[in-house]
Amino acid sequence: MPEYHGNVKVGGPVQTHELAELMITKVAVGPMDNNAYLLRCRRTDEQVLIDAANDAQTLLTLIGDGGLERIVTTHRHQDHWQALAEVVARTSATTVAGRYDAEGIDVPTDELVDEGASIPVGQCTLKVIHLVGHTPGSIALLYDDPAGPPHLFTGDSLFPGGPGRTTRPEDFNSLMGDLETKIFGPFPDETWVYPGHGADTTLGAERPSLPEWRARGW
Repeated sequence: MPEYHGNVKVGGPVQTHELAELMITKVAVGPMDNNAYLLRCRRTDEQVLIDAANDAQTLLTLIGDGGLERIVTTHRHQDHWQALAEVVARTSATTVAGRYDAEGIDVPTDELVDEGASIPVGQCTLKVIHLVGHTPGSIALLYDDPAGPPHLFTGDSLFPGGPGRTTRPEDFNSLMGDLETKIFGPFPDETWVYPGHGADTTLGAERPSLPEWRARGW
């Protein structure tokens, strides 16, 4: 298994981050270079997919014969759930989304989640963090690895180089406030960040830029 660096391209090989209890496989799909993440508990082999963004066949091949327990959609924007209906139809996975974004997702949501909710991945657990700004109901997902640094799936709320796109100053202020208090405040620099598009980063790499992001307003 090659060393994990998190750089993937559409049509290229996947990358797998091997943790003590959880396997995280990252693949890029679709015309907007979306990231999808397949999580597998190493003890039970239960699998959860974060963002069935596009290219259902690629995702189904990645899932394989092991089945899929849940699909979590990080937010309502269409590029993050283009393959959701087909993957659900083929796997019968339970759909999960933030309470305030579920109405914007064409596929019905089976489980609505709020701040602090827990989503199981076999014997591992994802904690829901509600981040308001990119959309009203965007969620990040925290895996607090007992054997290493935290791992954070941020959807389109946090990228290398800044927060996710917002269209109004009040949305930007809301998102920055949530990032500062819910993400950068409680979690250490070594926290690994898996965004909805593009390369991975860490909180330590981004933290020095917080004042710059505030000043520029995007």
